[in-house]
Amino acid sequence: MKKLEFIKSKKLLNIDNNAKTVKGQKYGYMTAVLYLAPSSESGFNVCPQASNGCKKACLYTAGHGAFNNVQQGRINKTRWYIQERDTFLDKIRKEINAFIVKAKNKNLIPCIRLNGTSDISWEKTGIIDEYKNLIWYDYTKIYKRALSYINGELPSNYHLTYSLNEDNKKEAFNILKKGGNISAVFRKSLPKKYKGFKVVNADDSDLRFLDGNNIIAGLLAKGKAKKDHSGFVLDTQNSRGDLTL
Repeated sequence: MKKLEFIKSKKLLNIDNNAKTVKGQKYGYMTAVLYLAPSSESGFNVCPQASNGCKKACLYTAGHGAFNNVQQGRINKTRWYIQERDTFLDKIRKEINAFIVKAKNKNLIPCIRLNGTSDISWEKTGIIDEYKNLIWYDYTKIYKRALSYINGELPSNYHLTYSLNEDNKKEAFNILKKGGNISAVFRKSLPKKYKGFKVVNADDSDLRFLDGNNIIAGLLAKGKAKKDHSGFVLDTQNSRGDLTL
């Protein structure tokens, strides 16, 4: 495999620097997120189960991601992780240690989401097991990962929410029936229930590990997702007439 050029980033983690994760502070949490280049933007596919609807609606270019230097930085991080994983993990360990201290100094509980714009099986790297007292969480479209989480096969401090798209609705509702949670994007408003399952407002914060069980984390369509008609974005009129929030 040909090695792709990259520059090692001075900083890997983003700490409460977007409008959503900073909302967690009102609940007593500080969040660190790793943003990589999604899908195959870097030359390496880090979103193996991404649907066409997901790719088109991806918020990769939203906010700071609209800037070319930010996009290139995420490409650099992704290539670093794929091609020199040991040094990448050494770097992120140092940042995690500093992050824990920073959160403690502000009397906040640290939590980490490494798949801000990717879907990597971080549990296989061993880093989650190294920080057993730290809260880790992610969203995933990898069905086997979601099942492994429900079956208690992942580290106990790692919370996963299965992401619904136009191609995996059967799998998503199977996850719900088994006691897991899913995330879903709605077009104009969030219903109180969808297909009989409770919907929580996932735009209120990113702290999915506080949601409970058998929950749909509802997100309102943003940016390019507003124009989606692939089935990735759900219309509430298809929810058996459940009332909106």
